[in-house]
Amino acid sequence: MNPRVNMAESPVARQLSKTFGAISKTISASGLPRATQELVLIRASQINGCGFCVDMHTKDATAEGETAQRLHLVAVWREATVYTDAERAALELAEQGTRIADAAGGVPDEVWADAAKHYDEEQLSGLVTLIAMINAANRMQVMTQQPAGGYVVGQFG
Repeated sequence: MNPRVNMAESPVARQLSKTFGAISKTISASGLPRATQELVLIRASQINGCGFCVDMHTKDATAEGETAQRLHLVAVWREATVYTDAERAALELAEQGTRIADAAGGVPDEVWADAAKHYDEEQLSGLVTLIAMINAANRMQVMTQQPAGGYVVGQFG
């Protein structure tokens, strides 16, 4: 696969990468657990078919100590016993937020209520922003056909 745009050489893309980095720091400051963030980033990227982002976030999660078992089971998290109730609530919110166009009325109240049982308002704000951000990043990478497999942990600072 050849990318349609060389995102590494585009000044606009480099600036967007810095902006995404600043947003990521703000999300981390919300207190949302880092492991939860990576699981959500991976699941939304799987749903959206973004190989570049799945590659990046599985490598980042591995570098942060996430287990191979948990990474391999993200796509089937409902059947897996390796996630906490809080992580399950975050994954469900990520799926509903990613597939928002598929459901009239958006995210169901019960999905929001479940997430709210596990996360405070700051963490929920971070989680919602994380879901929105990864969906935007997925769409950018998929539209420009960025190839998967070459990401190196930390390459974006």
